[in-house]
Amino acid sequence: MPLKKVVLLGPPGAGKGTQAKRIVERFGLVHLSTGDILRDEVARGTDLGERAKSYMDEGALVPDRLIIDMVAERIERATDGFLLDGFPRTVAQAEALERITPIDVVINIELSREAVLERLTRRWICRNCGKIYNLDAPPPPGTKCDLCEGELYQREDDRPEVIEHRYDVYQESTAPLIDYYEKRGLLRNVDGSLSADLVFENILQILDR
Repeated sequence: MPLKKVVLLGPPGAGKGTQAKRIVERFGLVHLSTGDILRDEVARGTDLGERAKSYMDEGALVPDRLIIDMVAERIERATDGFLLDGFPRTVAQAEALERITPIDVVINIELSREAVLERLTRRWICRNCGKIYNLDAPPPPGTKCDLCEGELYQREDDRPEVIEHRYDVYQESTAPLIDYYEKRGLLRNVDGSLSADLVFENILQILDR
């Protein structure tokens, strides 16, 4: 049976969003990103969004109770298969996911703390179209997106102190999760320090087996 249910793991800044987009286009999967879903809830001012925002702004993980039911609903609608990005992040979430549906493979993009900090402190985003810019220094006031003339901004959780905290929280909570999936024979590690193209080639080798 072809792969239909994929989990993508990796610390903040590992390039999960880029790789997820390529994977879902290649294999026709539904992209389920809890980060995107939660940011949408925050933007729309829903009850879930308001409760999640305080955790996201501090770089902490959103509690399980706020996201498991939301994820389950979207999985049920993904009849042609899915790629989960940003969930699960703890063993408790993985166990909850197993009760919802079995997973075919777990891809873990590895990246060091230093590399994560360097990448994310350089990330600026167009407020209008969402294009991401990697800049060595903050852009001069009034700098616009070269695609749509939108304003460039930096997310609150891309500040250095928040990034370091996010990475430490991720590693602390995810180490048991990686062991959990490794014992089940589902885990495949990929070097996230390589170029995006090489990372994708390595992922394809895993998914095409």
